[in-house]
Amino acid sequence: MIDVMNPANGTLLGRIPETSADTVDAAVKAARKAKGPWESLPAIERAHYLRKISAKLREHRIELADVIVKEQGKVRALAQVEVDFTSDYMDYMAEWARRIEGEVLTSDRPKETMLLMRKPVGVVAGILPWNFPFFLIARKLAPALVTGNTIVIKPSEETPINAYLFAELLAETDLPKGVFNLVGGRGSVAGEALITHKDVDLITFTGSVATGSHIMQAAGKNLTKVNLELGGKAPAIVLKDADLDLAAKAIYDSRVINTGQVCNCAERVYVERTVHDALVEKLTAHFEATRYGDPSESDDLEMGPLVSEIGLTKVTAAVDLAKTQGATIVCGGKPADLGKGFHFEPTLITGATHEMDIMRKETFGPVLPIQIVDSLEEAITLSNDSEYGLTSSVYTSNLTSAMQAARELKFGETYINRENFEAMQGYHAGHRKSGMGGADGKHGLYEFTVTQVVYIQE
Repeated sequence: MIDVMNPANGTLLGRIPETSADTVDAAVKAARKAKGPWESLPAIERAHYLRKISAKLREHRIELADVIVKEQGKVRALAQVEVDFTSDYMDYMAEWARRIEGEVLTSDRPKETMLLMRKPVGVVAGILPWNFPFFLIARKLAPALVTGNTIVIKPSEETPINAYLFAELLAETDLPKGVFNLVGGRGSVAGEALITHKDVDLITFTGSVATGSHIMQAAGKNLTKVNLELGGKAPAIVLKDADLDLAAKAIYDSRVINTGQVCNCAERVYVERTVHDALVEKLTAHFEATRYGDPSESDDLEMGPLVSEIGLTKVTAAVDLAKTQGATIVCGGKPADLGKGFHFEPTLITGATHEMDIMRKETFGPVLPIQIVDSLEEAITLSNDSEYGLTSSVYTSNLTSAMQAARELKFGETYINRENFEAMQGYHAGHRKSGMGGADGKHGLYEFTVTQVVYIQE
């Protein structure tokens, strides 16, 4: 059994089983057995099941949010958003049932018709992270099911309880057995059994670059298709003509959300020299006013703990290294003395340079480094000089500057004059080491399909 702890106060929440490789095999076999009957249903009927699941989640929205607050350390307002967004996402993907499209292609031959059809991949393995553990169930399950696939989900061992509750609620619906399967445990056991299984047709994973790289290698043995959302080091560019109040608030919101443990968070700032001091002053006010602590004890918080002691150690080391390399800590800079839990002070850093690790490596904590630039072109060059390419943002009142940034930034998403938070109808995808493939919207839906071209000669 694996202990599940509350990262805000160190209390034991429960225990989950370490799923064996044999049990993973049984889950994959159950998914394979259910695949044929499930695929044969009209897509609109598969969508009806998704709506039943979303309705069941809405009935238990408060209970589900409470679980997320306790096991992930998420503040209650954000936990509730996650639960409600998950239900909305189920309904959104259900709406695609009548919109899955093929194509009619032009043939070179007389009296021949060419059809491009979309079909389900088969059995999907969905491996989840701990930072948005509940929503990621829907992001992987909903498009998989509506397109005719069956799925085996493995939650993170850090935050599995919400997934077990999801499974209990789903079992109260009449979803056919084997369409959804849940396995628990560590990546080294259950995860490894999933990614190396010969009867898995698609591995969709959200997590670290190191684990994503390992999954690709393991999947290569069976030539299994992979879909990977990995790390990020999102730049925020602030130009001298920006609305600094808007920029400061949006960047702050994009940095402390989920205690900075979001791959599309603003991770570094490039600000034009003439407005640097003014922006720092406004950001400092936001950071110093942050209300943080144990979200299970107070609903009026903006930030909770880091998810684990390992996370706290990594963030502390990153800030200490920044100081050693010559950066200045404006506020924060150390673990918070709350007597319990894995809390880190909201931290603002100035004097950063592009060579520093704090500007190049993902921090995944409430830490924001700032570097001065002298032009948009310099900011774009520095932003693109990264091994990551997930999200980016620009703050300016000049449409020409905004469009130049949109053209030249090499990132899967660019937010202009707003916080970093994607829409379900968009396409959440990264460049370089930020991933392969993507999620959401039409293009995310089609990640769960394969094509077949049919030639009909009269």
